[in-house]
Amino acid sequence: MNETRERIKCLIIGSGPAGYTAAIYAARADLHPVMYTGMEPGGQLTTTTEVDNFPGYPEGIDGPAMMIDLQKQAERFGTQVRIGMVTEVQFSKEKGGVHQVCVDNSTWVEAETVIISTGATAKYLGLPSEQRLRGGGVSACAVCDGFFYKNQEVAIVGGGDTAAEEATYLANICTKVTMLVRKDELRASKAMQHRVFNTKNLEVKFNSEVDEVLGEQVVEGLRIVNNKTGEKEEIKITGLFIAIGHKPNTEIFKGQLDMDSTGYLITSGKSTKTNIPGVFASGDVQDKEYRQAITAAGTGCMAALDAERYLATVESNEEVSTK
Repeated sequence: MNETRERIKCLIIGSGPAGYTAAIYAARADLHPVMYTGMEPGGQLTTTTEVDNFPGYPEGIDGPAMMIDLQKQAERFGTQVRIGMVTEVQFSKEKGGVHQVCVDNSTWVEAETVIISTGATAKYLGLPSEQRLRGGGVSACAVCDGFFYKNQEVAIVGGGDTAAEEATYLANICTKVTMLVRKDELRASKAMQHRVFNTKNLEVKFNSEVDEVLGEQVVEGLRIVNNKTGEKEEIKITGLFIAIGHKPNTEIFKGQLDMDSTGYLITSGKSTKTNIPGVFASGDVQDKEYRQAITAAGTGCMAALDAERYLATVESNEEVSTK
């Protein structure tokens, strides 16, 4: 073992609302946190043009500016924010054990506690026009951005429970919602299907896929193709919501941390504790239900408190063992 490795009391992996909130609490508890930002400093909110539902911003704020505010607050209390990608981990299974973490495939550090806030990545269709208009009318979160399309016509892509739930949510605030389903049936539960088909201003188009998102600076319409007949049609919309799932960023933790069938980290009860002592998970990496900035921030707070309490028990046991 390399004796020159840097020793960190609290290492935070990921820099979204969960990571920065964890950093604020950990720093105020004198845990001297070090954060590695990952490939997308600031997380998914850096691709959001306006945030209106985070407490404390009565006039709203754009996502990147909000993340700068959170970073400044974390740094104010002594958090070291470092640009870098954690590429490998070797977690100790012993309570009080030291965890080994590799950054950018080159530098290894040691950590007494680790808070994982790597988030989840929304799945998109992969169309050039879709990617070009992300933030200009294309969104992967109806609950986050639907308000901006109040009394307008929008479309949503997907056929599962999430798509059905977001479609009915949008139907409450938009004049018309067009739901595009790739197959000839919905995958959503029967209860959700009933809600969809009983919503008057919600039209479902089966065997339908997006051929192109229309518009230069903002979404102005959609060209749809029927994947059975090949027939194309255009509809006018101002917002397009993609609801085909999320992928948690947990690849490097496979084989060491418990996950569900889709890769989300499993935490114990109401805590942020993983199956490894001293390793905690917060934010979208362990939450596939809510996926909101405010809920992520809440679990970031919990993770820092859990880490602080864990270190206190470890230090207490060390004191007892030396007497």
